[in-house]
Parts: sequence; structure tokens; C-alpha cells
Amino acid sequence: MHPLKLIETSPGKYSLLLNAGTTQVDGLIEELGHEANGYFWEGVAQLVVRNEAPELQGRFGYDPEGSMFCAYGTDREALQRLGTLMSAVAASPDRMRELIETAEANGFEFDD
Repeated sequence: MHPLKLIETSPGKYSLLLNAGTTQVDGLIEELGHEANGYFWEGVAQLVVRNEAPELQGRFGYDPEGSMFCAYGTDREALQRLGTLMSAVAASPDRMRELIETAEANGFEFDD
């Protein structure tokens, strides 16, 4: 799940974290006109859930910051699945390019 990590913040409560600016695709994100911050990664998470794992919809919340993406909740399995999906995008320039181009073609606006 690298570069994301899943932690238990208190018994039964979990956070999925990504430090912005630490992925293999940061340069590409900037090249395509975006800022690789936590808010951008929330958009990535929303798109991955919508397009690849709609069963995860509503099973966790988002609380990004400029320097960090965070999804949180009590459903560890859902957060683990999101982390796996997002790590695949974070490690593949081709997948990231396709995600951004498809999102923009469909009118999705990243909040970065």
C-alpha cells in the first residue's frame, strides 16, 4: 500500500494517510496543471471509488490538508481497499495520466 499507510488512531478508528509530495507521480501531476496536495488526492480517492469500487461509497470520510491526504472511519477493510487502489495510481504515471484526463473530460474538478 506504499506510499499510503493505514493506522489505528484509537480502538476501532482508522486513518488512511498519504504525505503529499511523496509519490512517483508528483511531477506528472504538476505537469498536467495540478498541485499534488492532500485536496488533489481526495479527488483521486473520490474518482477511484466512483469508477473502480462503488461499494466503498459512504464507508469512510475525508479530511485532507495541504500537506496530507486523510480518509478515516471505523471500516478498516474499506480503508485498506481504498489504500490499495490509490497506491496503484500513485505508482503508475500511465494510470495517473488516464485518471486526470478522463476526469477532466467528464467535467470533474480537482480541489487543488
